[in-house]
Amino acid sequence: MSLVELIAQADERSLAASGLACLDRCVPLLGGDDEILRPLWASLAESGAGSESGSGSGTGSGSAEGGPDWGECVEQARAKLYVPGTPGADASAEGEAVTLAHRMLGAAPAERTAENLREWADACSVAALQIHRLLDATAGAGSEGASSVTARREGRTQDMSPLVAAELRRQVAILELLSAHGPAGLRQARELSTEGRRVLRAVVSRRARGRA
Repeated sequence: MSLVELIAQADERSLAASGLACLDRCVPLLGGDDEILRPLWASLAESGAGSESGSGSGTGSGSAEGGPDWGECVEQARAKLYVPGTPGADASAEGEAVTLAHRMLGAAPAERTAENLREWADACSVAALQIHRLLDATAGAGSEGASSVTARREGRTQDMSPLVAAELRRQVAILELLSAHGPAGLRQARELSTEGRRVLRAVVSRRARGRA
């Protein structure tokens, strides 16, 4: 099943986790530490626990009793990381990637509804793949354009650059995990996202050293 199809069929929690995972992997571009989005992951986990125990539906902006509220966590993350508009005037690949990452955070919905989250998860998926395309030193300038990102998400995956291919695999794997295991798949989803964040942080650092 293609990435586009997985997003189209995902439930509210899976959509939230998919978008959050894309954003989490791009935290190195936002200037945040590795734990900056931890409250959002905790909100998803708490709402999942509440749903399984019958104390909540797992939808909406709230969470299980005593757990962090999704909307509040979104606002806190934005207050710490978000720069409205275009951060700086950097027209380089890195500058464009930073702009895309800030847009992902800026568009995060405070209310967890399937409609809001499907739009956000889809946009995050596209942005994360574009970011990895921009930062992949092996991607030819004409071989991985925006139209190619669309093709990758629809299942046409031949001749992908390594960084884009790895990001696509993570996006698909996270949605498949959550589809198969529900809230129990959140831990593995976060682990996959953590792995991807480490990869992107290394790429960003390597490119910075190359410009020094």
